[in-house]
Amino acid sequence: MDQFKNIFVEETQFWLNVSQYPNTTVKDIPFLARVLAERYGDVYQNTLEKMGDPRTSKWPLIESPIPTLLMVLTYLYVILWMGPRMMANRKPFKLKNILIVYNGAQVLMSLYMMYEHLASGWFWDYSFKCQPVDYTNNEKAIRMARLCYIYYLSKLTEFADTVFFVLRKKDSQVSFLHVYHHSLTPIETWFLVRFIAGGHGTFSNLINNFVHVILYFYYMVAAMGPQYHKYLWWKKHLTHIQLIQFVMVFIHSAQLLYTDCGYPQIMGTILLVHSTIFFALFSNFYYQAFIKPKKMETAKALKTE
Repeated sequence: MDQFKNIFVEETQFWLNVSQYPNTTVKDIPFLARVLAERYGDVYQNTLEKMGDPRTSKWPLIESPIPTLLMVLTYLYVILWMGPRMMANRKPFKLKNILIVYNGAQVLMSLYMMYEHLASGWFWDYSFKCQPVDYTNNEKAIRMARLCYIYYLSKLTEFADTVFFVLRKKDSQVSFLHVYHHSLTPIETWFLVRFIAGGHGTFSNLINNFVHVILYFYYMVAAMGPQYHKYLWWKKHLTHIQLIQFVMVFIHSAQLLYTDCGYPQIMGTILLVHSTIFFALFSNFYYQAFIKPKKMETAKALKTE
C-alpha cells in the first residue's frame, strides 16, 4: 500500500511543475482546465483499478464514490433546507413508536457488528500493534470485508437520526458536530470498503459499535416517555464514553507511525487527525452542555447572595 505515498509524491511534483509555468494569463485557463481534467480522470481510474480491493469493487454502491457523495448531498439538502422549510408551519411529529423501533434496531445492529468484528479477527487473530489487510479470499478475510460493507450501509441508515430531529423540530440537535459526523462517516466507510476492507483501521469500527450500543439504547429509553427519564441519569457519561473512544483510536492509530506491517501509514495519520478533530468537537459539546451551565448557575447564585 505504498502506492498511497507514491500518489502524494507524484501530485506534489505535478503541482510544482504547474506552478513554474511562466506568464500564465486568463487565456490559458481552458488549456489548464483540460490538462487537469485529463490528469485527474486518469488518476481517478488508476486509483480505483490499481489500488482498489478487487473483492469489493463490484459490490452495490462501492464501484464508484459518486452514489455515496450524491446521498450525502441529498441528506444535507433535506436536513438543512427542504426539511426545515417543510416543517416551518407544522407541528412537530411525535414518532414515539418509530423511534423506539428504530433505536432498538440500531442497538441490535451494533451488537451484531461488534460481535462480527471480534469473531472476524479482533478477538484472536488480529494484532493490536499493527495489522495489515488480508486481501485474500480466506474465509475470515472475506467475513471482515463483508462486515466493513455492512458497517458502511449502517452509516447510511444513520441519516435517519437527523431526519427524525427535523421532523420533531429538535433544531438544537442538528448541530455542526452532528451534521459533520453524519455526512463524513459514509464517505470514510466507502473508502474503507473500496480500498482497505480489514486490518488495523477496523479497530475504530469495533469501538464505535460498542459506543453505539450504549448510545442507541439511551435514545431508545428516552423515546419511551418522561416516566423513563429518571433512569437516564447517566446522560453526561455518554460524552465521557465518546471521548474515551477517540483517545483509544488515537493511541491505537499512533502505533502505525513507527510500526510497519504493510498497513498504509498514511491511514494512521488520517485516523490521528480524525480522532483529534472529533475529540475537540465533543469536548466543546461537553463544555457547552454540562460545564458552562453549571458555571452560569454558580455565578448567578453568587450575585444573589
